[in-house]
Amino acid sequence: MILAVEGIDGAGKNTLVNALLNHIDAETLSFPRYSTSDAAKLARKALYGRMGDLTESPYAMATLFALDRAGAKDYLREMALSSSILILDRYVASNAAYTAARLEDMDAAQWVYDLEYGELALPKPGLQILLETPTSVAQERAERRAEHDADRAKDNYERDDSLQSRTATAYRRLARGQWASPWLIVPHITTPQEATEEILNRIM
Repeated sequence: MILAVEGIDGAGKNTLVNALLNHIDAETLSFPRYSTSDAAKLARKALYGRMGDLTESPYAMATLFALDRAGAKDYLREMALSSSILILDRYVASNAAYTAARLEDMDAAQWVYDLEYGELALPKPGLQILLETPTSVAQERAERRAEHDADRAKDNYERDDSLQSRTATAYRRLARGQWASPWLIVPHITTPQEATEEILNRIM
């Protein structure tokens, strides 16, 4: 099955993925695939202001991120049908939340759904996990990460505090509405160990 770990930048997705790997035998994949996908590489350049006005179109950016996932479709389908577990750091809901936040219109989530699960025929995750981290905490983590890793300098989305706040709100609405497939909401006060235990209970 596919598990998708979701949340705004700095929410702690990588920490949870590593905690899960300490308890289950699983494969992992992170989106966007900046090191291997041409679509993701173009999106990254755009996020750092090197693709003209491309980032001004939420739909154009959403399409690039969708095409990045489409490039891994065969692998995703194989894992969705296998007895193995694939843990994703971001998936389709990330595109839905950010696009809805940029347009300030939750109807955009349906547009992303139709694009990725419809036209591109990506498999749905068996469980989506939202890390409900306060925006202020996530922003502090992103700042520290950027200070200690030159390769993780904050991009235009990460520097936009208002966008991060709206995206967190969009994520909550998606999760509470069980958008696309079942969700588990992990409150900020939950430790990675506690979150792992609850996730394992759900998937077993």
